[in-house]
Amino acid sequence: MIRSLRVRLMLAATILAILFMLALLPAMQGAFSLALQDSIEQRLASDVTTLISAARIEKQKLQMPELLPDERFNLPDSRLLGYIFDREGRLVWRSRATQEEHINYRPRYDGRGNEFAKIREDNGNEFFVYDVEVKLLGGKSAAYSFVALQPMREYNMTLAGLREKLYLGFGAALSVLLALLWLGLTWGLRALRRLSQELDQIENGELESLSEEHPRELLRLTGSLNRLLRSEREQRSRYRDSLDDLAHSLKTPLAVLQGVSEGMAQRPQDRDQARVLQSQIERMNQQISYQLQRASLRKSGLVRHQVELRPVLDSLCSTLDKVYRDKQVVVEIDVPQFSHVPIEQGALLELLGNLLENAYRLCLGQVRVSLRRGLQGIEVYVEDDGPGVPPDQRARVLQRGERLDRQHPGQGIGLAVVQDIIQSYDAEMTLGDSTLGGASFRIHFPPQ
Repeated sequence: MIRSLRVRLMLAATILAILFMLALLPAMQGAFSLALQDSIEQRLASDVTTLISAARIEKQKLQMPELLPDERFNLPDSRLLGYIFDREGRLVWRSRATQEEHINYRPRYDGRGNEFAKIREDNGNEFFVYDVEVKLLGGKSAAYSFVALQPMREYNMTLAGLREKLYLGFGAALSVLLALLWLGLTWGLRALRRLSQELDQIENGELESLSEEHPRELLRLTGSLNRLLRSEREQRSRYRDSLDDLAHSLKTPLAVLQGVSEGMAQRPQDRDQARVLQSQIERMNQQISYQLQRASLRKSGLVRHQVELRPVLDSLCSTLDKVYRDKQVVVEIDVPQFSHVPIEQGALLELLGNLLENAYRLCLGQVRVSLRRGLQGIEVYVEDDGPGVPPDQRARVLQRGERLDRQHPGQGIGLAVVQDIIQSYDAEMTLGDSTLGGASFRIHFPPQ
């Protein structure tokens, strides 16, 4: 399927131009052939007139001079043939050039005056014939047919040469026409190319809306796109505000419950119930955080984000170094400067925060983050030297609520959040073995 609009239009124009020229070619050949035949007819009529003017009647017999005024009749190898027949169709005179020709043409004296026709001999030779009937010659009553013939070889060669020139001329004209059409389409589609560039700028965050500097035919489209962008932006803003309000409204009741549980923990007889209550409060906090993150960290529709990876990693590792200062984790960051990934910054913080927190928590002392760029997209690796994940457990560990590490508190939703974020950006995460000895999380972003 051809996906380029310019190529489609060019292909359609090429087909129409070829069909038009194929239809025009026979018409031009026919017009030239008729014009050439008219020219031959006029020339043969003039030659017949020469024969008639030279004819004389003496003693009731036709007399022709030894040499005619038109020397072509006098040359033995001339292509012009002259004949004179009487009323009964008997040959009474022939020019010198006819001595080598054996033509079976016989005129029909029917009173039509003159006739221009084509004849074909048994040997395949073709001739143009101009036949004039003369009833009165030299003031005396006489009936003769004066005939001039010309072979069609020259006519056919001229027509073939014309056909070849027409093909070459039409081919050159078609090439020039297609080049002009390509330039015209390039110029005409420049507005669409400018619209595409503005959409790219909107996706990259460089513009907020499309400009109005477009042809009238595109203004309705650009207006609809701008309204869609505004609507999406306003909807996202309202949605985030609602999420913030929800988080704030739940924060106070949970804080009250947390205070009640701490008070209960001071009484020996209520410590078991307090631990249960605190566990459930912690579970509620994590579930609320997960649902809020899952709802807010979605791709922003028409807008395509590009976030520099290195500063985000530096910030996260600095925070985790403080949290796990007793562990003395060595972090290797193999990411070139100014490397960008196609994801929103908040989503990237949440994604890498979960993966790096797991790596810090489970590693023996070494974590590595690397980036590889290729034709298939961008790949980000988060690796550690911890115990790793058995192959038969890798699918389960990515599911919500599933945990292999039971020594640390948590609800097992961190990787589920990561999986949701990755899926929302059409990316892919796979879990494998690292060369450091532990787990390797590979995140693949397809090319944009």
